Amino acid sequence: MKRNREWLRTGAEFMLLSLIQEQDRYGYEIIKELESRSDNTFEMKEGTLYPILHRMEASGYLKSYMAKGENEKKRKYYRITTAGQKQLEEERAIWEQFSNSVKRVVNTPQTLTSS
Repeated sequence: MKRNREWLRTGAEFMLLSLIQEQDRYGYEIIKELESRSDNTFEMKEGTLYPILHRMEASGYLKSYMAKGENEKKRKYYRITTAGQKQLEEERAIWEQFSNSVKRVVNTPQTLTSS
C-alpha cells in the first residue's frame, strides 16, 4: 500500500530508535522485527534501511560495532547512544501529541448542524 511507504518514511527513525533502544540489533534483525511487530504493514528493504542507519550514526544517535552473532557469523550491530536516547524521547513526545490530536479529530462524534 502506497500510504504505508509514506508512513514508514516519516516514522522510520522513531521506530528504528525504539527497536534499537531495547537491545543492540543488526540490519536484517531490524527489518524482520519491524515487519513482525507491524503485522507486515511496514516492510523495509536493506537499500532503505542502511542509509537511514548510516545517517543516524552520522548524527550521533547510533554507534555501530562488529560482533559475532548466532552461527559465529560476524555482523554489524547498532546500539543507541545518549544523544539517540534524547532524540527518541523527543520523537516519542511529538508522536504522542500528533497521535492524540488525530484521535481527537477522528473519534469526535459529528454533530448535525442546521444550515
